[in-house]
Amino acid sequence: MTGATMISYARQGATVVLVTCTRGEAGQIVAPDLAGLRDADPDGLGRHRETELTEALDVLGTARHYWLGGRRRWRDSGIPAQEDPNAFAAADPDEAVRAMVEILRAERPQVVITYDATGGYGHPDHIQANRVTMAALDPAADPDYAPELGAPWRVVKVYWMTLSRSTIQAVANSGLLSSSDDIPIPYSSPDEEITAVVDGREYLSAKAAAMRAYRSQVDVRNGLFAALITWPEFAVEYYVLVRGDRGPGSGPYNWEHDLFAGVGVAG
Repeated sequence: MTGATMISYARQGATVVLVTCTRGEAGQIVAPDLAGLRDADPDGLGRHRETELTEALDVLGTARHYWLGGRRRWRDSGIPAQEDPNAFAAADPDEAVRAMVEILRAERPQVVITYDATGGYGHPDHIQANRVTMAALDPAADPDYAPELGAPWRVVKVYWMTLSRSTIQAVANSGLLSSSDDIPIPYSSPDEEITAVVDGREYLSAKAAAMRAYRSQVDVRNGLFAALITWPEFAVEYYVLVRGDRGPGSGPYNWEHDLFAGVGVAG
């Protein structure tokens, strides 16, 4: 949902940092030839998805990547969340927030993007990512909180990623979706509630290439995603500002067209 945004700002010279919370060990495997990744080695899928992530980040030009709490600290919780003390959904809040504060202070971002409070489509780890990110913002700026983690840092703007409800309807009306495809209306926002839009249509091919890297997770040869990666509007990405001041915008809903609007030069 943010691939075109990431590559757009990377190409403008901004520092783009990704924080990943799990390796997706409990996820569904969609590629038939990879179906046995977990059979002989319970960690096989996790290791494979590390390579997928590396390939995708190379395509997107992302400058730096962190595993929250360190590589392999938390595991994919699955849907529904598994009863695993190492699952990210069961992470100790204080430990997870501390790990996020350390990253925020190290990277000192002006803008942060995360999932919305429902995790996009309800994935327990996406919901936890939202909780941890939002809970880390004030401690990161508090000089009395864990000074050993570095100098305090205040994030200027925070966005939650979303989908445009009118765009989803346009996809449905275009005939790109088959009758068996689910239309994710519940995981979208009405246009009047959207704050910002990043038009990344010139980076559609790069976004599609990054998605192809996730071969164990996304089928880009058949079904919904195979159709979407041919549609330029798939690289137009939408956000809701939840923290910070809204910058100048335009259009019927006064959408920002730059996530750094009102902040200064991206960097």
